[in-house]
Amino acid sequence: MSKKAKPPLDLDRLRQDIVFEDELMGHHFVLHTTWGLFSPKGIDEGTRLLLKHLEIRPDERAIDLGCGYGPIGMAIARSAPEGHCLMVDKDFVAVEYANANIARNHIHNAEAILSDGLRHVPQQNFTLAVTNLPAKTSKEHYYLFFHDIHDRLEPGGRFYVVVISGLRRFIERAFLGVFGNHSKIKQGRQYTVAMAEKKVSRES
Repeated sequence: MSKKAKPPLDLDRLRQDIVFEDELMGHHFVLHTTWGLFSPKGIDEGTRLLLKHLEIRPDERAIDLGCGYGPIGMAIARSAPEGHCLMVDKDFVAVEYANANIARNHIHNAEAILSDGLRHVPQQNFTLAVTNLPAKTSKEHYYLFFHDIHDRLEPGGRFYVVVISGLRRFIERAFLGVFGNHSKIKQGRQYTVAMAEKKVSRES
């Protein structure tokens, strides 16, 4: 017997935006995504854990690194009505979707730009930096990234990361080496949220 032919893919449907709604940090969002972006069918567990344990001040000047289609940065912007959130990603498709989601949800204190880490970010400092760290990159890349963030944080600024729990010891060592401090905010079964603070210089 011949095998049954598989039904043809509905390519037109696959090219359409994936659309879903969710509540993040107490705010309702309508989000459009597409195949090829990170976690396109819904908010991933790492992002949820990070947002659950993120402390936001009303006037934060924040940066969301590796913003994807924008859920973290948008939640920060909504939670900091007197501040601003700059969202960056090195994928131009992610930046396009992030800016479209910002407009779609009527957020006026956020924007997304194309940048490799902080390399293409205009010179400015931040009170808060946040990222859902990719697991598949080199430790050298992490260290460059962490030093760049340290340089751009205001004294007292905080850097939150969520990472797979298998990397939590490395994150602790790296934060201690770059920032001189490390706080494990929450360790879950799969993901860990950690934070480092840029200390105020005691030099006169």
